[in-house]
Amino acid sequence: MSEPIISVEDSAATTLHRMITGSWIAQAIHVAAKLGIADLLKGDPQRYEALAKATNTHPRALYRVLRALTSVGIFSEDDQGRFGLTGLAEPLRSDAPDSLRAFSVMQGSEWVWRSWGEIIHSVRSEKPAFEHVFGMPLFDYYAANPEAGRIGAEGLTSRSRPDNTAVVSAYDFSKARTVIDIGGGQGTLLASILGANPHLRGTLYEKPHVIATACALLEQAGLSERCELVSGDFFTAVPAGGDVYILKKDIHDWDDDQARTILRACRRSMSLDARLLLVEFVVPPGNQQSHAKLLDLLMLVYAGGRERTEPEYHALLASAGFVLDRIIPTAGPVSVLEAIPADPSLRVLESVSCPAYDMTG
Repeated sequence: MSEPIISVEDSAATTLHRMITGSWIAQAIHVAAKLGIADLLKGDPQRYEALAKATNTHPRALYRVLRALTSVGIFSEDDQGRFGLTGLAEPLRSDAPDSLRAFSVMQGSEWVWRSWGEIIHSVRSEKPAFEHVFGMPLFDYYAANPEAGRIGAEGLTSRSRPDNTAVVSAYDFSKARTVIDIGGGQGTLLASILGANPHLRGTLYEKPHVIATACALLEQAGLSERCELVSGDFFTAVPAGGDVYILKKDIHDWDDDQARTILRACRRSMSLDARLLLVEFVVPPGNQQSHAKLLDLLMLVYAGGRERTEPEYHALLASAGFVLDRIIPTAGPVSVLEAIPADPSLRVLESVSCPAYDMTG
């Protein structure tokens, strides 16, 4: 018997259909994460009725969600109707080393999917759909809604934990004495750096309501004596005296004008021999597949920021008084962009010989 003929059009349509319905899977994962199903299955497999009782959900409805997730490899169902963990379900456990439970809860929350639902507004205006829907910028919303702020902070911490290990492995901190983490969230990156470099002291610089959550984490890590917590606004000023300044996924939250304001605040506090590290995605050229290109759309609809290419980082840093010295790849998807302060004595010369790279800002 001859093999059935599958046309290119059919194959493309099937693949496209899977992409179109991808949000269905994401929302089903969100439900399982929010209900803590993976935590309940950490021991032995359980029937859906027991899971429904433990989560106060409708047994048949919960079964339909779990059945759908088994079809994509998340959880498994045996012939006795019991559900168990699979390799893909393990990171949904809240205590897994690579847990993505909090990230799934965040991404499936109303303030995220409603922003995506109004992406056409952002495409027409290049303004965040989030502000269009909720009437205020994202970070103001987090401040006004502490529960949403907590979910957002925990979600980003969950997602970025592997990036911390990658940064510590990729960058040599041996010559530094003081590291200042600007907008460092709950302090997980700074804790990783200090833990791997006992000679270092650190400063975490964040907004007051974020500092409160970071304090417990740093105390638990035994780093309180080597880490100072300072609250403030990085649009206005940042602490002075650091050898290394770090901005991890802060610049991508903002448009060029706002990002430049943050970078200039850093430049004013830095000595000429200090270093600035941007931990960011770098958008590759051409048609290369890249998570950064999809994340760029989230920045468009959600926070109003953007992911950038290497030339765009060169230009942005130059406009704020820096020179992009090198881009260090890591074992993860992020890169470490190391910038050095531009020498003020060279500004006049550069503005004459290379107008495109005028450092006067």
